Amino acid sequence: MPMANSRTWRSCVLGLIVVACVPVTTAAQGGRSKLEGMWSDPPQTAVGTFCFAWCTDAGIEYLNTLLDNPVNDARPFDQLMSEADRYQRQNYIRARLTDAAAKAYPQDPADDPAFLQCKPYGLGHQMLSRHQLEIRQQGNDRIELRYGEWDARRTAYLDGRKRPTGEPPSLLGHSVARWDGEALVIETSGIQPGLMFSSDGAKHSDQLKTIERYTRSADGKTLLLTATFQDPLSLREPVVVKKIWSWAPGSEIAPYTDCLRPTEFSKSGKRP
Repeated sequence: MPMANSRTWRSCVLGLIVVACVPVTTAAQGGRSKLEGMWSDPPQTAVGTFCFAWCTDAGIEYLNTLLDNPVNDARPFDQLMSEADRYQRQNYIRARLTDAAAKAYPQDPADDPAFLQCKPYGLGHQMLSRHQLEIRQQGNDRIELRYGEWDARRTAYLDGRKRPTGEPPSLLGHSVARWDGEALVIETSGIQPGLMFSSDGAKHSDQLKTIERYTRSADGKTLLLTATFQDPLSLREPVVVKKIWSWAPGSEIAPYTDCLRPTEFSKSGKRP
């Protein structure tokens, strides 16, 4: 996207915060089946760009404050977006971490096992990856989610089945889905310890539980995920993040075969 100053984006963000923060309806699109299909890159809007990987209401509100200040009119939008991202990481995410988790936050991206060892993402990182998401209902008892990153596939059961006794934690955990009106809600537990949000995110324990809520905008063009993370070992209180995709019926997910282990790399250091 071409770099633009804050004046260009100001009215755009003010109007689009409603999309990111208020539940939307799919009634005009024919109900819950309209969540099915392929979703890909975010809409080319201010909120869509900011929430390309993940964002928070705190970050969106701070970005709005920056854009509403005439002092910032000549500053590039990318610069303001980076400032808002630092704000949400420090004032929203870090503030909710336990002392132990905060000491290791943020992770250096170079330490991400996916980068160093070509290991697939765990759930917290996978659901917010910057790639396609395909949603399909299989029969009456399950939802299948397929991700462009790692070509990962995940099942969420609609029949309420419990995690088998003694089943060890897994990368994507055990997911149970339900319909709340026209929103899809997925609750997951039994997740292996890993990273929340991204390669420079906080670490979580095997006590992590997530609640995902997927809704489609009234015009059918965007899918909004609101994800709540709860972990008594790494979080003082729940963390809520969001992500937006655009409807992309022509997009396809290719087999993931191009991961190469790096032989030379440098660490970037911790984010300030």
